[in-house]
Amino acid sequence: MSSVIKRFSRLFFASLTTLPLVVNATGNNDFTQCIDNLQVKAQSAGYSGYIVNDIIPALAPIKRVIELDQRQPEFSQSFADYLKLRLTDYHIQTGRNKLAEHKELFDKLSKKYGIPAQYLVSFWGLETNFGRNKGKMSVLNSLATLACDERRSQYFTAELFDLFYLLDNKTVTTKQLAGSWAGAMGHMQFMPSALRKYALDGDNDGKVDVWQSEADALTSAANYLNSIGWLEKERWGRQVQLPKNFAFQQVEFDQFYPLATFKALGVTRANGSALSDYKIDAELVLPAGAGGPAFLVYPNFNVIMKWNLSENYALSVGLLANRIQGASGLKVSAQDKEVLYKPAELQALQEKLNNLGFDVGKPDGIWGPKSRKAIRLYQLKHDLIADGFPNSTVLIKAGIQG
Repeated sequence: MSSVIKRFSRLFFASLTTLPLVVNATGNNDFTQCIDNLQVKAQSAGYSGYIVNDIIPALAPIKRVIELDQRQPEFSQSFADYLKLRLTDYHIQTGRNKLAEHKELFDKLSKKYGIPAQYLVSFWGLETNFGRNKGKMSVLNSLATLACDERRSQYFTAELFDLFYLLDNKTVTTKQLAGSWAGAMGHMQFMPSALRKYALDGDNDGKVDVWQSEADALTSAANYLNSIGWLEKERWGRQVQLPKNFAFQQVEFDQFYPLATFKALGVTRANGSALSDYKIDAELVLPAGAGGPAFLVYPNFNVIMKWNLSENYALSVGLLANRIQGASGLKVSAQDKEVLYKPAELQALQEKLNNLGFDVGKPDGIWGPKSRKAIRLYQLKHDLIADGFPNSTVLIKAGIQG
């Protein structure tokens, strides 16, 4: 659950402003300085001598963690390639088997928390392949490495201190702390902040173990989704079909509109039938631009995004949940072949757009909301299809591709 943002104690965050922590974790001297700073912060925040004198001095950087952080698949693969590895026959069939195997538990969780079972199973399959790949890296060292790296130091420092809290309170032990490169743990890949706030004892054995107990992990996931706003009677979204000459100029991306707005613009369901008159807000998502599949997503999609801040991931959760429930697969047309831009090309485009007055923030080669907005405005100015996607037409027009 790598995108969960922890709101840490006032005392801890106040200390961030007085004692610099951000360093380059790949340098041993810098990492040593970072560890010294962590000790001071932990001591002033009231953590035990066990944390300050035993745990923190034993922390060590992992170079591989920085490498993995810089090439996350959510931002480096095309939508088609990303989906191909996650919406497999194995994931679908195993998900159905898990539904049957844990029917009693899922019925209880659905009734208490309002989370349909297929979504919990979908998260489970995507996060750890139903518990087969929970991660083997040292969570302590992974978090320390990222806390001492400049890119997202504050977030991972807060996560590391949440883990210290869990250790101090004996919620977890150091022997358990194996997980992903980003510090996510157990069947459902909880970050320490989520484990601290939402973890529950699902099998009633008097302890919480999200590594070994499937009931604990799934119950905790249901509690988390319910707590962050899942709407019980709503779906995540659906694949749709855009009409030829769709009026892109009338719809901004990363913004919700009444479903009736899209119906009036000629958007239909994927099979060509009319959208319903149901009163709900929807957002248009084009993960591969106008040349790929189109989706209308509803408020629950944003709840999925709180779990992992990636549209490709959130779409995969919804689509896999649909397939587990018996729905047909994604409808793909002959034109759905948009090739993924290279991150270096997108970064060059971002720099060009900034220079032209289209604000994308700091160029990073990641196709996020600011880039979608800037590209759309650039496309509108030059009478291009305004899908907000860095396709070859845009790259050529901007002089990035020959």
